[in-house]
Amino acid sequence: MAEKQKHILVAEDDKSVRLVVQQALARQGYTVHSSGNASGLWKLIEAGKGDVLITDVALPDGDALDLLPRIKEKRPDLPVIVMSARSTLLTAVKAQQIGVFEYLPKPFELRNLVDVVARAFSVISGSSGAPRSVMPPQFEDGGPLVGRSRSMQDIFKAVARVVSTDLTVLITGESGTGKELVAKAVHDLGDRRQNPFIAVNLATIPHDNVDAELFGVENKSAIVSMINPGRFEQAVGGTLFLDEVGDMPLETQTRLLRVLQDGTYVPSGSTMPVTSNVRIIAATNKNLQHLMDQGLFREDLFYRLNVVPLRLPPLRDRLEDITPLVNHFLTKSSGNGLPHKVFSADAKRLLKTWHWPGNVRELENMVHRLLVLHNEDVIDVDAVATELSQHDKGEEEHQESDNLSQSVDAHIRRYFDALKGGLPAPGLYGRILREVELPLITATLEITRGNQVKAADILGMNRNTLRKKIKELGITAGR
Repeated sequence: MAEKQKHILVAEDDKSVRLVVQQALARQGYTVHSSGNASGLWKLIEAGKGDVLITDVALPDGDALDLLPRIKEKRPDLPVIVMSARSTLLTAVKAQQIGVFEYLPKPFELRNLVDVVARAFSVISGSSGAPRSVMPPQFEDGGPLVGRSRSMQDIFKAVARVVSTDLTVLITGESGTGKELVAKAVHDLGDRRQNPFIAVNLATIPHDNVDAELFGVENKSAIVSMINPGRFEQAVGGTLFLDEVGDMPLETQTRLLRVLQDGTYVPSGSTMPVTSNVRIIAATNKNLQHLMDQGLFREDLFYRLNVVPLRLPPLRDRLEDITPLVNHFLTKSSGNGLPHKVFSADAKRLLKTWHWPGNVRELENMVHRLLVLHNEDVIDVDAVATELSQHDKGEEEHQESDNLSQSVDAHIRRYFDALKGGLPAPGLYGRILREVELPLITATLEITRGNQVKAADILGMNRNTLRKKIKELGITAGR
């Protein structure tokens, strides 16, 4: 018996894009029915056409996301693949909440679309298409997270999948990449958004005070006992954001683990457990694996926190986002009373050549400074070049005053201080050497593009020794 013909609906305003998609799908043996607007799409839906729908969000006579609930009500078994050039967090979350099969930010490779269509046909099944919640007002324009790069689109899609859950999230990334913004977005788009979002930076709290800060303290008197609430109590029903969780003392890590395991905690000085009703989102710019190797972070706590890992990319790895980020900061600054100005095209191009050690936060600060200090309405390339040269000078001065030996000394002293008089686990010498060897060998392999002969020569070691080190340290050698 011949295989049943597979039919696909395609709704796309751009004729050239529509034609390319049709041809790619036709080559795979699919029969394609297409429309350039929402009204034409709806007629095809009512006629029962198509086994899978592929639609752009922006159609000339309406937003496809607004039409999708009607489509899902009419055709609940129809998998919907959404493609969009908007590529905002809001679009990804709305698509997820409506129940689309897959969300593809433009531009995408045709083979990816073909693969998604094949998956849709392999798992066609009924699913509820009713939206689960309504977007809060601050996300109507796409929210505070900006990025069209593939890495940020992956973050948007991951956030979209997790907002409707209470799963614990661990956000990692360098300082200035926007970890708290992501945590706030997860809260503001989720079911807990009507309740508090409490942020705690653990790096700023003295170690002796962390327990009381988080879990509260019971004060007893001759007449009555009262509990001074901690951050868990303040965040009841909402979200507790634990920033710089890598700085949490070991004894507090043990208490946090109990909260994640049992859902209860005991305020300092009390014996009565309190039931916790908070969602926990943690963040760090530290390598928690290294801290676990040193005995400074509990492995069981790491796995409890790392249920949903989100790794934010540094700005230097998403340079295509600089222009939309600058435009976003200009709009935001204008709304806050700063003068309305624009950056020239050459100025934006120059910004993309900088390595941005401070990431998005550094870019935002630079935009603010230029708005205040530059007199012209157009911030040109010379103004940006002057600002960047000042950064170069400051970095050189910092590097001169902080050599490798001083950095290692400071790191080791922080490590011993964190033990609070205790002794480290045996094998410290080997662990410290490993921490130096790993980045040294990795960086050398990177600059030699994986050429182990050149890397061994630069490092001054035998090639076989280098191979052994690569294996011991778990380094992925090669280009």
